[in-house]
Amino acid sequence: MHGILLFAHGARDPAWATPFRTITDHMRRESGGRPVTLAFLELMTPGLEAGVANLVAQGCTAVTVVPLFLGAGGHVRRDLPLLLDNARAHFPSVEIATTAAIGELEAVTLAIARAALTLLPLPADPSA
Repeated sequence: MHGILLFAHGARDPAWATPFRTITDHMRRESGGRPVTLAFLELMTPGLEAGVANLVAQGCTAVTVVPLFLGAGGHVRRDLPLLLDNARAHFPSVEIATTAAIGELEAVTLAIARAALTLLPLPADPSA
C-alpha cells in the first residue's frame, strides 16, 4: 500500500495548523483510499519519522512525502533530505520518496493569485 505524508513547517500557535489539517482531510477524501497523514518539521507533532511510522502501522510499504511549503528554501533543500535519510534508516523496507514543494506547481501559484484577488475590493466602475 502507498501512503501520502503531507509535510508542513509547524508553529507554536495550534491554530496555525488548521488549514493544513483541512488539506489533509480533503486529501483523505480524494486519495482513492490511500492513507494520508500530516507531519511537521518543528514545533508540532508528529514529526516526519513519526508520520512515516503511522503510515507503516497502516500497512504502507511505500510513502510519498509532499512538502507543503511555498518554495524550496533551506527547510526543503537541507532539512528534509536529512529527515528522509533518518526515516529510511529506521524503515529500510519502506520506499520513501518526496515530491517538489507544493508552491513550485503552477496550479498552486495560479490558485493563490486568484484567491488573493478575491480578497481585494472590486475596482470602481469606470462608466459610473
